[in-house]
Amino acid sequence: MSPEESENALGQPQASSAVPITVSITRAVDPDRIPDVTRWVQAGVNLANRYPGFLGSGWVRQGADSVHWHMLYRFADASLLEQWESSEDRRHWLEGGRELVRESRVEKRTGIEGWFDEPQAPNASDVEGSAGAPVAPPRWKQATSIWLGFFPVNLAFTLLVTTLLPGWNDLATALKVLVTTVVLTPIMAYWVLPGVTRLLRRVRFL
Repeated sequence: MSPEESENALGQPQASSAVPITVSITRAVDPDRIPDVTRWVQAGVNLANRYPGFLGSGWVRQGADSVHWHMLYRFADASLLEQWESSEDRRHWLEGGRELVRESRVEKRTGIEGWFDEPQAPNASDVEGSAGAPVAPPRWKQATSIWLGFFPVNLAFTLLVTTLLPGWNDLATALKVLVTTVVLTPIMAYWVLPGVTRLLRRVRFL
């Protein structure tokens, strides 16, 4: 099932200093009530879409036979998220889904932290709203982590193509950058950054 995207219907501008916050939820769903869950989730998206600062949402099943659904929604800042999470609309909506959702895990993210973590299995003891926003590493640590992965990979790629591909340096700069980013982005996202994250956590840098 493809993610369904929604935009803020009110279109209210947000202050440039606001830090968007993303809520990630993993739910275990009754496999015999998929149509009911689909309607319930979409009803929640429609409700959130009426609140200021709502930036969008998405939801996807882990697999065709999986009971785990991964759901995301995003608000322009923590105060606007709080307005939605403390609203009567959301409370009534959650009550309507009690019989559909068996368990859930909630995480809140304000930066890139957690993007490259290995997925965690849902914890039956976690219920929606019980998990607060984790403390994010300082921005300089996030930047250092990315650089530690990006520099050696980009250096190795540059040395490789300039040695093995005659005429590489004669290509237009925009074309070289395009090829480099297309090749290196999946390598960074799937292998390098997760590895760097695990390594830095072992040495207690993150």
